[in-house]
Amino acid sequence: MIGAIQFLWNSTRGSRLRPWRSPYLRWRVETYSGMHAETIGAGVMLRFLWAEKWQFLRFLRWTDEMRAESKSTSRNG
Repeated sequence: MIGAIQFLWNSTRGSRLRPWRSPYLRWRVETYSGMHAETIGAGVMLRFLWAEKWQFLRFLRWTDEMRAESKSTSRNG
């Protein structure tokens, strides 16, 4: 879970109180959904996250696994 929180913290840098303005998150939503980043506002972002909540949670779990794996390989390397 720490990896998921870390990802969200890092991806909303500069717009943490308004994550829908984060250029990185807008780019991720654009590449995943095909929506144009310029059209993504608060409502669009929230509807998208609600509609794709299980995929988003799966992605956050994956980021946590990758962080843990990266940590373990750096210790062993």
